[in-house]
Amino acid sequence: MRRFASQRWLALWAAMLGYMLDALDVLLYVFAVQTLRDQFHWSASTAGLVSSATLITSAAGGIVAGIVADRIGRTRTLVYTILLYSIGSAGSATSVGLFSLIAWRAVVGLGLGGAWSAGAVLVSESWPPQHRAKAIGLMQSGWAIGYMLAAATTALILPRFGWRVLFLVGILPAFLTIWIQRKVKEPEIWMNRTKLSPITALFRPPLARRTFFATALATSVLFAYWGLATWLPGFLSAPKSQGGAGLNILRTSAWIFTMQFGAFLGYISFGWMADRFGRRPAFFAYVVTAAILTPIYGLTPRWAGDHSETWLLVLGPFIGFCGTGFFALFGAMLAELYPTSIRGTGQGFVYNVGRAISALAPFAVGAIADRHGIGAALALNSAFFLIGSVLIFTLPETRNMELT
Repeated sequence: MRRFASQRWLALWAAMLGYMLDALDVLLYVFAVQTLRDQFHWSASTAGLVSSATLITSAAGGIVAGIVADRIGRTRTLVYTILLYSIGSAGSATSVGLFSLIAWRAVVGLGLGGAWSAGAVLVSESWPPQHRAKAIGLMQSGWAIGYMLAAATTALILPRFGWRVLFLVGILPAFLTIWIQRKVKEPEIWMNRTKLSPITALFRPPLARRTFFATALATSVLFAYWGLATWLPGFLSAPKSQGGAGLNILRTSAWIFTMQFGAFLGYISFGWMADRFGRRPAFFAYVVTAAILTPIYGLTPRWAGDHSETWLLVLGPFIGFCGTGFFALFGAMLAELYPTSIRGTGQGFVYNVGRAISALAPFAVGAIADRHGIGAALALNSAFFLIGSVLIFTLPETRNMELT
């Protein structure tokens, strides 16, 4: 048991828990969206606008956190980002309408992007190359656990106490920062750095080509993911007349829970496959399968009829496995594409510029849903998975690469 308390493992636990609670805070809105739409009389596109605002600010938070992590440390930056999204989630409970909610969810977004940037580089620098993707897979699995936690929390609190109490739960992650400050040290490779590269190095040879294609890759799959993830609870709970599955709150949470269990297994399995077979083939297999399954899932209420609930329950874990597990690639591969002097900045920029552009996804899916139904909108979204399956081959294979 002593090895699980080593700095390598402490770094992993800190990043994983930070990301898990990040998911909880971000996704509480996703589960409450139908309740908020009913109370404030929003259209689907208006509700999607709130999620889009969160994603836009998460991109800014992630880019800034990457730069800050290169300068003041990975652990300290992680602490600040957890505090940020905790305050934003609790503040959401005070919202009185669209604009106040957008403002608070924007604060949550700043923490969302920052927590990934700081946590991913912390784990990448703390683990050896032969196990790096496995460790990142475990860290990313925190998102699936947080998603399941958000589903369970919503089922327990929303029907009884309402959405304001639900958002207040989001302050709890702030207490995690006390433990991180006391126990988790900075990685040795960062402590022993000899220089700090300017941000412009990302856009000059030899890094410019990597930055461009890695950003394009992140953009495509993040667009596909956020278009899917933002509207899944809404899809499951929307009436069948609107292209949804017509499930109640408890069933929606249960169906999402099983899907995220599949995602949890997907993250862990991806890390193992990426360390064993390479980053590119593992990623390709995941996203192509996701591109096939997503339209089948989105159109299930149309083709499955009275059996749609059963099919959605069966297909859900597979969607979760393939449609999210591949994200373990980014924490490992982006760290291997950039040197220590600019690693946090590079990871933060690539992933979060992609996240900024993907902020259009919730709004776009919502707008299509208003015209053709939520299920059809999710099906169209799958094309972005296919784009990602091609773009992965524009980047070098980095399996077993030592960090410099």
